Amino acid sequence: MAVLTRSKFSILVSIVFISGFSQGMLLPLIAILLEEAGTSSTLNGLNAIALYIGIVLASPFIEKPMRRLGYKKIILSGLILVTVSLFLFPWWKAFWFWFALRLVIGVGDHMLHFSTQVWVTSNSPAAKRGRNIALYGIAFGAGFGIGPLMTRLASVSEALPFLISGAFCLISLFIMTFIQNEFPSSEGIKEAGMNTLGRYREVIRSSWVALLPTFGYGFLEASLNGSFPVYALRHGIPVDWVSVLLPSFVVGSLVFQLPLGLWSDRFGRRKVLLVCLFVGFLSFTGTLLAGSHMWIYLLLFFIAGMFVGSLFSLGITYMSDLLPLHLLPVGNILAGIAFSSGSMTGPLVGGWFIEAFQSGAFVYAISGMLLILLLVTYFHKGTGERNQSQKNVV
Repeated sequence: MAVLTRSKFSILVSIVFISGFSQGMLLPLIAILLEEAGTSSTLNGLNAIALYIGIVLASPFIEKPMRRLGYKKIILSGLILVTVSLFLFPWWKAFWFWFALRLVIGVGDHMLHFSTQVWVTSNSPAAKRGRNIALYGIAFGAGFGIGPLMTRLASVSEALPFLISGAFCLISLFIMTFIQNEFPSSEGIKEAGMNTLGRYREVIRSSWVALLPTFGYGFLEASLNGSFPVYALRHGIPVDWVSVLLPSFVVGSLVFQLPLGLWSDRFGRRKVLLVCLFVGFLSFTGTLLAGSHMWIYLLLFFIAGMFVGSLFSLGITYMSDLLPLHLLPVGNILAGIAFSSGSMTGPLVGGWFIEAFQSGAFVYAISGMLLILLLVTYFHKGTGERNQSQKNVV
């Protein structure tokens, strides 16, 4: 197995940060610009999920090219798609043109994240895998959190945020040229006699329980950003507090992601996941008792972010423990599909709960989802973690 050096790991993490920055900028910026152009809220929401549609469409076709071309070339290809798309946004302000560009960015981002995730998880020793994936998650989360600040530049020029983000992606392309290409492990595929469909079946059979947290994180993130503002406004939560509560969740996830990764290395992924799901369930359920006390809301959202804000990275790490190296590419593909499915399902379920129920509707959706994941993970049998005696360290 190749050595994941500090310099290589740092470059990969910096690229993930820039990717998160671009995604975090696009979501609010496009929504604002389309709203100002008179686009309906329904079409605006449809445009927002184009990114996740791109991820789902790209997922089944990405493993073979990566095995043939290597990590670096797939990352470069993804970066090129994202960079070109960002520079094209100011060229023509039209709904379907922007929809197509976000679709392409979804494909490019998935190529980028898929390759970096497999690269990091495959070459990280089991004793440090949780730490490395946590740092990966922090980089993306920090970029995603900073990205929305770029919307302020739209008042100067609508093209400026796109051009700056595209310039950062160009810098990433330049940085990637300094990394030597590597290929995912293929040992065990021929011996097992597995075709593509067989690998997918084996990953689902062996690690389906580890894919649930990635689905849960997508559901949670999209619900918070898409449904919670609607729920809050309908239940008397001031707009100013909405703009504080959501960032408090993000800050909590960034602050606590590394400690959770380190604890998962020490105590085991499943145990840490169970604690996170339980505390997250209690935190969101506790908001039902907060009434009009906004500071209690703030504390509960921060605590929820501390624990369930790391579900994606913990799920990826857990999956990596359960699978042999040659199945990690397929595992990461299915994790991406699970995340995108959750991202598309969350706003739909959250919106339906808001319409179907009155008080506590939004909380029912999120707490119910977390409770289901908690029970399934707790009662699932055969989730022993595979420990590897790997000597390579970062």
